[in-house]
Amino acid sequence: MAVDDQTLPAASLFADVVGQADAVAQLRAAGRRPVHAYLLVGLPGLGQRSLVRGFAAALLCPLGGCGECDVCRRARSAVHPDVVEVERAGALVSVDDARRVVRLAQRRPLEGHRQVIVVSDIHLARLAAPVLLKTLEEPAGQTVFVLLADAVPAELATVASRCVRIELRPVPPAELRDWLEHTGMDSELAQELAEAAGGSIDRARLLADDAGFADRRRLWRSVPSRLDGTGSAAATLAAELLSSAEEAVEPLRARHRVEMEELGSDAEQRGERTVPRRKEIEDRQHREERRWRTDELRAGFAVLAAAYRDRLVTVVVPDAVPSAWSGRTAERVRELAAAITVVERSAAELIRNPNESLLLEAMLVRLSAVTA
Repeated sequence: MAVDDQTLPAASLFADVVGQADAVAQLRAAGRRPVHAYLLVGLPGLGQRSLVRGFAAALLCPLGGCGECDVCRRARSAVHPDVVEVERAGALVSVDDARRVVRLAQRRPLEGHRQVIVVSDIHLARLAAPVLLKTLEEPAGQTVFVLLADAVPAELATVASRCVRIELRPVPPAELRDWLEHTGMDSELAQELAEAAGGSIDRARLLADDAGFADRRRLWRSVPSRLDGTGSAAATLAAELLSSAEEAVEPLRARHRVEMEELGSDAEQRGERTVPRRKEIEDRQHREERRWRTDELRAGFAVLAAAYRDRLVTVVVPDAVPSAWSGRTAERVRELAAAITVVERSAAELIRNPNESLLLEAMLVRLSAVTA
């Protein structure tokens, strides 16, 4: 049965969400007759926070999600007492974290007719899943759960089955480029940023305000020409690349400082009980900064691999037919292909949370041997 558009939350609730039209449509439709639990599945940086807070505003607003009232404003700013964002205290979502969710679910809303409990990183809740499952199977009528997960591992399939699942997709580069151009950005730079964002609107937003973006790309592209076969050159370059990745985090840190200042200001006006736990927010910010630095290194590896591919093209094109290659051309093709493999394997190691300095030095030493 079609839903009357006049009963749906105002589009302004999701005005800053980019590239998630299907998810927005599902959440808007759910705003009037919500069920007890929703699961948003997608890699970080796809606008989860804006989606969740817009949905929370729609659920709490006495007008169905007007986007203008005090309830909507506070819900979207994460300072409404009936919107609780639960962050894990450690490396995993622990049983204690899950028990806190259970306690919160049992309380009555402080202001309105329902409360919204947001739980992040559900994919890390393997040990806590039984505790969460019981609450999801016997939900309090006044509580709506919104769970966030990068993916759904097999051991959490039962938890996922108790929720309405909403998939978030990486934003296509063309859509990111169009959005960046719409903000007034030069088309060539918009294309570069869209490719570097890796499908993440959050990353695209931060890169748009990052004056050092172009310099960092040039640094990574300069690596092949600066390697001279010596360990000292590799060590120097590794230090520069790691320093550039650290500098890349500064726009995110600036955003986090503003977030903490706004929370502090609201605490003075409304009292600490309306503000999420400060320690939780600081922990979440630290994780975001760590993830951002890793994403920056991953983007750098992609630029470096592309630099070697460009060199490979210049070698191969003059003698496009392999049978016509000279011995030196064939040898150079093998060298450059090996270099690309070294870079790609190093990028794959990032998922293991390695020592970044050692990873970079080891990669550059291997590249020196390949391309010297």
